[in-house]
Amino acid sequence: MIEFQAVSKSYPGDITALRQVDLKVAEGEFVFLSGPSGAGKSTLLKLLYRAEAASAGRVLLEGVDLGRLAAHKVPALRRRLGVIFQDFKLLYDRSVWDNVAFALEVQGLPSSEVRRETQSALEGVGLMAKAKLNPHRLSGGEQQRVAVARALAHDPAVVLADEPTGNLDADTSWEVFSLLKRANEKGATVLVASHNAMMMQALSCRVVRLRDGRVEDDGAAQPTLFSPQGGGHAQP
Repeated sequence: MIEFQAVSKSYPGDITALRQVDLKVAEGEFVFLSGPSGAGKSTLLKLLYRAEAASAGRVLLEGVDLGRLAAHKVPALRRRLGVIFQDFKLLYDRSVWDNVAFALEVQGLPSSEVRRETQSALEGVGLMAKAKLNPHRLSGGEQQRVAVARALAHDPAVVLADEPTGNLDADTSWEVFSLLKRANEKGATVLVASHNAMMMQALSCRVVRLRDGRVEDDGAAQPTLFSPQGGGHAQP
């Protein structure tokens, strides 16, 4: 599904974000990208949705070399992905409903399907009752749930999340990760850049640790007992 082959990424000013990264992610995996700030986690995700291009090496998504992808084909690539950001990136001049519907409309879906899928997505994150509100009237956790609904509404094959719970409390973080885990269980390949070590342990998924732009370690987190309410094995 995803492959990085000796990928490096440099910026002007002699800044190197990634150094000879080799990484494979199979279809249907849930993978955490961990490491300190500046380790290269966000850059790795940006290469996958083509916000950046690699300076060296190859980035493959479903066999497509993203470095060779023509600029006019990038929007079509992004429509196949679900991308979630720490700062939400919602449209604050539109309602919650319109934020989610817009992601479906750009797919060229019939209006009846847009309505059906938008309602399903908002019900899935528990926000149908607030569909007519503008996002600025929601809490931070609710705004992130709108962002998750928008990203998952079209059932993307790949979901990329960049610090999706960095500004959220433990309970709300658990809700967001539960939604991501649910998407993974439905078949989506999920990559999450995160500092949330407790959640990595709770979900017991593969963890790729980056440091100074290199893959430092690649393995599975150890399962632990955790839930925001306390007690019992975590079960998203």
